[in-house]
Amino acid sequence: MASAQQLRAKSDFEQLPDDVAISANIADTQEKRGFTSHFVFVIEVKTKGGSKYLIYRRYRQFYALHSKLEERFGPENKMSPFTCTLPTLPAKVYVGVKQEIAESRIPVLNAYMKDLLSLPVWVLMDEDVRIFFYQSPYDSEQVPQALRRLRPHTRKVKSQSRQGAPLDRLAAPRAEALFDFTGNSKLELSFKVGDVIFLLSRINKDWLEGTVRGTTGIFPLSFVKILKDFPEEDDPTNWLRCYYYEDTISTIKDIAVEEDLKSTPLFKDLLALMRREFQREDIALNYRDAEGDLVRLLSDEDVSLMVRQAQHLPTQKRLFPWKLHVTQRDDYRVYNTAP
Repeated sequence: MASAQQLRAKSDFEQLPDDVAISANIADTQEKRGFTSHFVFVIEVKTKGGSKYLIYRRYRQFYALHSKLEERFGPENKMSPFTCTLPTLPAKVYVGVKQEIAESRIPVLNAYMKDLLSLPVWVLMDEDVRIFFYQSPYDSEQVPQALRRLRPHTRKVKSQSRQGAPLDRLAAPRAEALFDFTGNSKLELSFKVGDVIFLLSRINKDWLEGTVRGTTGIFPLSFVKILKDFPEEDDPTNWLRCYYYEDTISTIKDIAVEEDLKSTPLFKDLLALMRREFQREDIALNYRDAEGDLVRLLSDEDVSLMVRQAQHLPTQKRLFPWKLHVTQRDDYRVYNTAP
């Protein structure tokens, strides 16, 4: 089915910016670790302008998106003129082998994305839909382990965008060139000072990908001024701060955890994560109470208490409000000490 037919009206399709997603297929599943291991879907997205890239999404991100769309566009919303029949999302599964659950979801999630991207333009231009299918900085830094469901085998590829696209692109992300830039290879985009470059993706913190005058390529961020940035990305990575005690030495380590800052881990998962990180089995987990004393964690109830007590503490972006103090299991000297 042609892209314009999917959107039911060719004129509607032509109004869309080149960076809007028009198809998405799951290329593979990949194991990631939070407090416990979980699987993400490696998804190849194709845009109207012809670009291809990979994004990494958990089932719970599908679920969160679908919940927002039901509230916004579902038939139960009697206040909005923009309602439609949304595709069916497979239900949550609470029991079973995680990899097998992820594999079994691939066909139904592919069908879900196909139907979702065939909906009217007001759904495709919804901010949450666009953020879901954008390639975030987190996505661009990932290295796929395999892409076994793509035939033929492919990887993250960018192709030229369509020439003659509307200049406003419905206020797509864009930048203005501050200096002339001449690319050193075919991958790099050349432009002149004053050119408006429409942004396609972030390559890393120093380089962007964009298109100008029908040519697509990468270029350094320092050569441009951002006029309209990419939307806020839903980066799942947060950081857990740990203090590790060995004899009299205390070291600080921040551990990347792909979990929501409000989540409460199970004690066994937290202990397994710390044993993995510090390569020690004979450790104990603790937190510091309001009086400054270390309190040992022994159960899920202890972890819940630690999380609740930390809710009122000052927070930092992407850092869990509670902190772990990792001590040697048989070392009781650390308790009842001054803060």
